[in-house]
Amino acid sequence: MDSYLIQVNGHGDHAPMLDVHLKTNGNNISLGKVKSRKPRWAVRASEMSKKTFNPVRAIVDTMKVEPNPKKAMISLSLGDPTVFGNLPTSDEVTQAVKEVLDSGRYNGYAPSVGYPSCREAVAAYYSCPEAPLKAQDVILTSGCSQAIELALAVLANPGQNILVPRPGFSLYKTLALSMGIEVKLYNLLPEKAWEIDLEHLESLVDEKTACLIVNNPSNPCGSVFSKSHLQKILAVASRQCIPILADEIYGDMVFGDCKYEPIATLSTNVPILSCGGLAKRWLVPGWRMGWILIHDRRDIFGNEIRDGLLRLSQRILGPCTLVQGALEHILQRTPPEFYHNTLSFLKSNADLCYAALSAVPGLRPVRPSGAMYLMVEIEMEHFPEFENDVEFTERLISEQSVFCLPASCFEYPNFFRVVITVPEEMILEACSRIQEFCEIHYQGAEGGQDMECDK
Repeated sequence: MDSYLIQVNGHGDHAPMLDVHLKTNGNNISLGKVKSRKPRWAVRASEMSKKTFNPVRAIVDTMKVEPNPKKAMISLSLGDPTVFGNLPTSDEVTQAVKEVLDSGRYNGYAPSVGYPSCREAVAAYYSCPEAPLKAQDVILTSGCSQAIELALAVLANPGQNILVPRPGFSLYKTLALSMGIEVKLYNLLPEKAWEIDLEHLESLVDEKTACLIVNNPSNPCGSVFSKSHLQKILAVASRQCIPILADEIYGDMVFGDCKYEPIATLSTNVPILSCGGLAKRWLVPGWRMGWILIHDRRDIFGNEIRDGLLRLSQRILGPCTLVQGALEHILQRTPPEFYHNTLSFLKSNADLCYAALSAVPGLRPVRPSGAMYLMVEIEMEHFPEFENDVEFTERLISEQSVFCLPASCFEYPNFFRVVITVPEEMILEACSRIQEFCEIHYQGAEGGQDMECDK
């Protein structure tokens, strides 16, 4: 009969040693001394967390610069329309939530994809003959950001790639890289009012391409695609058999003669996940109410994508139930003049900012047609003391106390983004300071024409 002898030797702070002897068929075999494992703390951050990277934070957090103490700080960097209190939401919107709170009917858990009646309210609001929707085509989410996250997670696997606009909203890259998804950047063209370079876009497609992200109206560009351009985008997606993730959080927020066309209304065969929410149009980003609209008229997504979205939504059990309960009244009762007044204010600020910066030597603003932003090119050859857009915007803070995001945050160097939601007097003062700054640092002859939206 075989026998085993294990002798433990060790003392003090030294790890115990196991002296292992094996006796078999009368022979004594020593296996030597083996160090035993002493439990110890070894808590490490996950690989997913290490892959998560926000380009905006990476740049802004390294901008260690103090504003000019003699001038009040004017921040044109944050896309939150509530910051200065000049753009409150509609009274009908807040009243809807108050009524729901007082009712006591929405204090429990809701289905992870949202209450059926609330999904029906969103479907009814956005449904049209060209892109019909029913309640089962709506997934309610915790803000548009989660809608984008779920859409990416259901469409792409680690090792696949997605097509993302440049310049574009930084969250697309942040989410994709954390999931092990490669990001391929397609170019937008400032000289064509930020239309997509369709030839470049199509050249990026390969067998691992999982989806195309289309952001319209655009953050950071403030551009709005025409119907004909959207049809050309759809033609590329159709040829390549690639579904579209449409980020339409700024839907209907367009100025003047520009018309917003939901991309799904123009699609005959390309399946689309459209992401939207209350944040921007209703001016309540902190309420975290978003949605995914599933447009799949040819049944290309089928049940698999719908079931996948349902399973993914169960990770956090859906968005705030109080806001869900108020959705129907918010969508039905918000008066048209609320939307009109918001857009009138934004267009006025956009026009003021564009006109003011067009007169500044070394700057070339691109006229926006919607959303809440304006992009400005810095003719860096006329500002040789600055290495790039980050240095330019750093000095703008330290000398003039005006904070604009360098467009390197959006993968587009030598531009900066202006947020146009601030009070009118603030945007005028900021533009005046930017002009003073550029006049001090500008070198060389003026050149170039301003770029405008082709209507």
